[in-house]
Amino acid sequence: MKKNILLGVIVLLLAGTNVTAQKSSSFNSFSYTTALGIKLYPGSGGAAVTLKYFVKKNTALEALGFAWERGGRITGLYEFHWDIPNAPGLKWYAGPGAHIGFYNDKYYNGIRDGKGSYASIGLDGVIGLDYKFKNIPLNLSADWQPSFDFGNERYSGFGGNFGGIAARYTF
Repeated sequence: MKKNILLGVIVLLLAGTNVTAQKSSSFNSFSYTTALGIKLYPGSGGAAVTLKYFVKKNTALEALGFAWERGGRITGLYEFHWDIPNAPGLKWYAGPGAHIGFYNDKYYNGIRDGKGSYASIGLDGVIGLDYKFKNIPLNLSADWQPSFDFGNERYSGFGGNFGGIAARYTF
């Protein structure tokens, strides 16, 4: 599955860089308004579709649809972005968020225990770096996204293994 996601990102990036008739306003700029792509989560072994939209110059909303072998999460983040001096295109960001998770524990830790499926809600935080290339419609980011779940005995409490690396097409 990871190979298919990576292949999809590469195809998306190549298709975006070959389009010259309708360049986005972000093509020759270090800024962008909207970006769509894939975020890989090495700590949890999953991937997410990510959509980031700037509502103001330094404020963005990010939606993430995450999937992994035992379920998925839908997360919304409200991010504040700040420029890093003497580093055009590079910003750091932080902000709060929330998520809802759906989990299938038919096989928990490799043991079939028959406890079935769970749902939980939670709060998120995020801190990271965001870089927009100037001459191509590509944005890269890396972040840490700790969360706190309000769920059952298996999915409750602090989770520090979320966070990852994203590649997005900007427009």
